[in-house]
Amino acid sequence: MSVNRLIYLPLGGAGEIGMNCYVYGYGPEGRERLIVVDLGVTFPDMDGSPGVDLIMADISWLEARADRIDGIFITHAHEDHIGALGLLWPKLKSRVYARRFTANIGKLKLDEMGLPLDVITTVDPRPAVVQAGPFEVQFVPVSHSIPEASALVIDTPAGRIFHSGDFKIDHNPIVGEPWDDEAIKAIGEERPVKVLMCDSTNVFSTHPGRSESTLGTALRELISSRGGMVVATTFGSNVARLKTLAEAARASDRSICVLGRSMRRMLSVSEETGVLTGFPRLVSPEEALDIPRGNLMLLVTGSQGERRAASAQLSRGKYLGLQMKEGDTFLFSSKVIPGNERGVLKIMNAFSEMGVDVVDDCNGLYHVSGHANRPDLEHVHRLLLPDMLIPMHGEHRHLREHVKIATAAGIAAEVATNGMMMDLTGEVPTVVEYIETGRLYLDGNVLIGSMDGVVRDRIRMALNGHAMVTVILDEADEPLGEAWVELSGLPAVGRGERNLAETLETDLSAYLETAGAKVLRDDAKLDEALRRIVRQVSMEEIGKKPEVTVVVSRLQAE
Repeated sequence: MSVNRLIYLPLGGAGEIGMNCYVYGYGPEGRERLIVVDLGVTFPDMDGSPGVDLIMADISWLEARADRIDGIFITHAHEDHIGALGLLWPKLKSRVYARRFTANIGKLKLDEMGLPLDVITTVDPRPAVVQAGPFEVQFVPVSHSIPEASALVIDTPAGRIFHSGDFKIDHNPIVGEPWDDEAIKAIGEERPVKVLMCDSTNVFSTHPGRSESTLGTALRELISSRGGMVVATTFGSNVARLKTLAEAARASDRSICVLGRSMRRMLSVSEETGVLTGFPRLVSPEEALDIPRGNLMLLVTGSQGERRAASAQLSRGKYLGLQMKEGDTFLFSSKVIPGNERGVLKIMNAFSEMGVDVVDDCNGLYHVSGHANRPDLEHVHRLLLPDMLIPMHGEHRHLREHVKIATAAGIAAEVATNGMMMDLTGEVPTVVEYIETGRLYLDGNVLIGSMDGVVRDRIRMALNGHAMVTVILDEADEPLGEAWVELSGLPAVGRGERNLAETLETDLSAYLETAGAKVLRDDAKLDEALRRIVRQVSMEEIGKKPEVTVVVSRLQAE
């Protein structure tokens, strides 16, 4: 007789912030039916992934078991939870479930990829239930920095799971549903919560989180006190913040113009789905050009320094005819995500050089987090009284700290990072298998594996430069003329003011004149020898060993 087990496997989002992808399974070992929660992305940086557009979890393990997937559930429409849907759905081809706002964003992503839109089912919040194989799933409204964020109640034969998703405790979030203590508490009273999977992002913030509604007064005072044009950036998905900023602008007799496709899309979907009402009238960029600067406010994308977003474009000059000038104000109503500091500082300094006053979040005066702080996490623990806790959505230090808090309260807890398959069937979570996990890169319009070598070679060329060596051999395998060298990303002049390319060509040609017939007849041996010479000479001349490509052309006898 087969023994069923309940498993949990994070493929992304556990041990990092971003790229969320979680798997739950129930059934006999190795034959469990599966559901997937979220398909998100994270963003590249020039140091570790130059040229890459997006990064997402490697779902090879899931793809190999696609016939066992009974559903994909998207908790909310932030890119780190839904951004990979259009890219990864073709590998899984399972029905997708989401609430209305999130479903509309998901359909836009599928449409961009030419995929069918009817694979997404729009689901009402609890008490509506989705039956997915052995799982019964309910969407629970929670407050966050985007409309219609949801936790999931996942009922299984082995017990009830509460998957928190991203959340904060906000009883007046401006846009979206408020946090409801009684509704959350009722979940644990209705059926004991076996496992709480919980957001850990702000576990080190020791003060209770603040409501979105606390920002209005400070923002109105700031905007009304400024001469010239005011420009504000925040997360494009933070519809509540956009409304607060827009209302502050109108109170200061300023017209509002939105720059940035993702921000306009979020506002449009919010209004279409009814989660946003009463948003002040917008003017187009063309209309904005005719409005006095002291009566204009721009809401722009690019709060994290993204080089193609509106903020970065304005920092480099004109964008859609609009530009920053001395006496204007640029407000970052956002927190810089770790890793993005360099890009944000570059924009700040560019504006400063223009004479623009740059204002950041000023210790929370103009920004509040969308994630629960430590006291709020402890409050949720007490509301649900879970038997076990598995922290998620955090770097390792966040997960480990969250485990400490749980165990101190008498809750069995375990750190589970990407690739750690946990058996949740018993009284304590147990690691039963380690799955090889990695990352997929969207490079242009192609998905490549992080271990495929493409980005590795790109980094090597960026660090060490590149030399291309061309050699022509005649019908008798004798050198025809001298070797020819082309350099990329390398100094033109080496030691003693010698031309590097010419020095390499001289040494390579000298070698070819003395090379034995055995080497000249063998492309592999000739390639290795020429490559070694280029790297040795380059090291002597400029202190670097470049990447080398050798092209051997052989003339054929007629």
